[in-house]
Amino acid sequence: MFDEIQFEKINRLPKYVFAVVNELKMAERRAGADVVDFSMGNPDGPAFEPVVEKLVETARKPHTHGYSASKGIYKLRLAICNWYLRKYDVVLDPESEAVATMGSKEGYVHLVQAITNPGDVAIVPDPTYPIHSYAFVLAGGNVEKMKLTFDEENFRVDEERFFIDLEKALKNSVPKPKYLVVNFPHNPTTATVTLDFYERLVEIARRERFYIISDIAYADITFDGYETPSILQVEGAKDVAVESFTLSKSYNMAGWRVGFIVGNKRLVGALQKIKSWLDYGMFTPIQVAATVALDEYEHMVDEIVIPKYRKRRDVLIEAFANAGWEVGRPNASMFIWAKIPKEAREMGSLEFSKELLLKAHVAVSPGIGFGEYGDEYVRIALIENEKRIRQAAKNIKRYLKGLKKENCSNG
Repeated sequence: MFDEIQFEKINRLPKYVFAVVNELKMAERRAGADVVDFSMGNPDGPAFEPVVEKLVETARKPHTHGYSASKGIYKLRLAICNWYLRKYDVVLDPESEAVATMGSKEGYVHLVQAITNPGDVAIVPDPTYPIHSYAFVLAGGNVEKMKLTFDEENFRVDEERFFIDLEKALKNSVPKPKYLVVNFPHNPTTATVTLDFYERLVEIARRERFYIISDIAYADITFDGYETPSILQVEGAKDVAVESFTLSKSYNMAGWRVGFIVGNKRLVGALQKIKSWLDYGMFTPIQVAATVALDEYEHMVDEIVIPKYRKRRDVLIEAFANAGWEVGRPNASMFIWAKIPKEAREMGSLEFSKELLLKAHVAVSPGIGFGEYGDEYVRIALIENEKRIRQAAKNIKRYLKGLKKENCSNG
């Protein structure tokens, strides 16, 4: 009914590719299959116990159950600023340069809603976490894509190539881009950058007059001596950039929905204003517990979370190699960005992901869901334990062996 009433924003959104794999996964499980699930970056561990205890303690206080502050309670914003000071030696004002958000995704989408005018252009490297592009689409903006090039052995961004491609994107786009989105360690590719990268990027942003939105959701999860830089370490970066972080990944608090955006006063102010119209912030006990997590339990990330993901990464790389699938060794994040095995590459990432699920009972995310340059890859989330990883490798070995035989018969 009322077909003449069209929802143009929704019409601009494509079918969510990951839903296809998820529907298949649920159907397989209903049929009794034991599916090893690497498809979503959903941490499998609990939040740290003292943080949970603080949540419960605060929730028992009746006065904490009313509306909260849309930009976050002051103590949480102060804890956010202190986290930046400890980790990056960056000084931030908790009143004008920090806002607590209901996860970094909500903060990012609301920020884009606040700052995007119809027809505005944002440059987003491809492949990308889908909302990095589609937040602008939903806000009535347009996206100029550029290929993200990186070394497939160590997953370091080819920084020289990045800036060549960025200059091309700036030159080719009409109208001129107002925003650039960067996300390192990168989702989905795990690619990383150096502080020199950000220094050069800030310089270009000043010259070309665009804002930078940096997402460092996986900043804490690093291996082999790599440490994630922040764009805000660059002198003058606050003039052109904001940065987001989340407690979802490294603090095992994905369901709590706690994140923040910091940096440029103008952009942070726009986010604070739109949030004051749209929401009342997180449940206060969650904010109190998040404050304690940042102030007192950062060390547990190093003691519990990073060793877990490092071990899973190493076990997966070895087990998959033994199964006939060589994958690279990332130095950050909780993912493996795996090139599809040669014998299956022609089918593309969506068909390969379907086959892997139906024939090997292993669920992964098809690379095409992150953009056209992702179609030779799948993303593997390190959310299953070592025993399950080895089981997945056995299943994959059988599947690849059968596929080789099939290819030989057809050849």
